[in-house]
Amino acid sequence: MANILIMASDGFEQSELFVPLEQLKSAGHEVHIAAPKVGPIKAWDKDDWGKTVEADLAIADQTPEGFDALVLPGGVINPDTLRVDEKAVGLIKAFAEAGKPVAAICHAPWLLVEAGLVKGRKMTSFTSIRSDIRNAGAEVVDQSVVEDRGVITSRNPDDLDDFVKAIVKAVS
Repeated sequence: MANILIMASDGFEQSELFVPLEQLKSAGHEVHIAAPKVGPIKAWDKDDWGKTVEADLAIADQTPEGFDALVLPGGVINPDTLRVDEKAVGLIKAFAEAGKPVAAICHAPWLLVEAGLVKGRKMTSFTSIRSDIRNAGAEVVDQSVVEDRGVITSRNPDDLDDFVKAIVKAVS
């Protein structure tokens, strides 16, 4: 059983947090959610606000110790908010430096750019941010999931099953 941290803020893409949360728990893993502050965070669901989920941890209080992987859901609002949060970016860097998997889907690879984890890696992302990923030095491909030296990326909610399978494989 792995201990997995999902990091998100208000505006995360609903399916990109809830599907990994549910599938990872169903696979027997312990999953925690870290947000800028402990408490409810609200999803974005297609074209309006969606469900809320309780963040049981504050990002600023977290380190990679005790966790086996970090999962970053997308949405436009969530990664755009977190990429200017020094503690959030620092936590992503710390997971990578500790050699622990970092998984980002959809727009969440923006966070990988900010954390300096893109250059020289093969990656994928949501179509609209592929130029950003390429300009940061990644080899961008159009695949449901890409794993490169501890970084797992996926394109969009249609890829969630492959994304979660790659996370499970990485922590097994």
